[in-house]
Amino acid sequence: MNKKVMVAMSGGVDSSVAAVLLRDQGYDICGATLKLFDNEDVYTSCRTRTCCSLEDVEDARSVCYKLGIEHFVFNFKEAFQDEVIQKFAGSYEAGSTPNPCIDCNRYIKFSKLIQRAILMEKDYIATGHYACIEFDNVSGRYLLKKAVDLSKDQSYVLYVLTQHDLSRTLLPLGGMLKTEVRKIAEERDLINARKPDSQDICFVKDGDYAGFLENMMGVESKKGNFVDIEGNVIGEHKGIIHYTVGQRKGLGMALGKPAYVVNKNKEFNTVTIGGEEDLYSKRLRASDLNMIAVEKLTASMKATVKTRYSQKETSAYLHPEGEDIIVEFNDKQRAITPGQAVVFYDGDIVIGGGTII
Repeated sequence: MNKKVMVAMSGGVDSSVAAVLLRDQGYDICGATLKLFDNEDVYTSCRTRTCCSLEDVEDARSVCYKLGIEHFVFNFKEAFQDEVIQKFAGSYEAGSTPNPCIDCNRYIKFSKLIQRAILMEKDYIATGHYACIEFDNVSGRYLLKKAVDLSKDQSYVLYVLTQHDLSRTLLPLGGMLKTEVRKIAEERDLINARKPDSQDICFVKDGDYAGFLENMMGVESKKGNFVDIEGNVIGEHKGIIHYTVGQRKGLGMALGKPAYVVNKNKEFNTVTIGGEEDLYSKRLRASDLNMIAVEKLTASMKATVKTRYSQKETSAYLHPEGEDIIVEFNDKQRAITPGQAVVFYDGDIVIGGGTII
């Protein structure tokens, strides 16, 4: 009997081609699109987004019809509100800069969808992410590895996948180039062959995080003090939710040299302003860890590290400290930001990762 696969169909070209490839490989597939919110419930609109809209559901349904497979739409709005949007708002209010796409992967796109797939007696789920999954016979663990197309590699946002998640997931695009994926979509005459990739956070319009938090989530934007590195008051800010570490534009002050947000302090409601040189540091602490290549880090080890999705990896040492990991970089890193993910690599293998605190 052919293995049964539920393909997460976002309406985009990547997930559509993933479905095509799996069907061609002989899998018994169906498509599933996740309804995560109503556009009137969040600070966005169908016309400005390229994911999670009604149009995307229709695109996914059209591809499934063309492939002759069933298409399901699952309502995960309540879980998305609780596990992603509320956490996003709470983290910003606390002075951090979260990455809700990672929480969506952790709690919704993989965990919830795998649960649903098992209930429907499917063997696997599949997505259009660019990364690879392999089983290592030596360690007895599933490994997450970088995609062949490093320009599209998404292993950074998938570091949260557990061994159970990895054992139940197929990533058919991991060994392909994006250009190859587009070519297949065009050859198969898929409706979304030329559809642009989704950008930014799906439930926030035009990157206006503060507007979303104030207008949709009721987060108070309380004014406070800008302070310099020594703690001297140098101005008034409009609320810490309006700022992120490394920000230069929109500060509304002139210090005679370029000024940047260096830190935010929720307890004292202050935003620290400094120069370019003040953004650099050699250490960070990460918590809420998910380790993949090893069950737990028990001794210091050398690795390469990313603290942002688009950042190049840099050499560092990982030091276990209780339930956390201290990352010590060989060279100072710019604008390390609490709330963002830090991911550890050994070559093309994801060791694991966590949240910068």
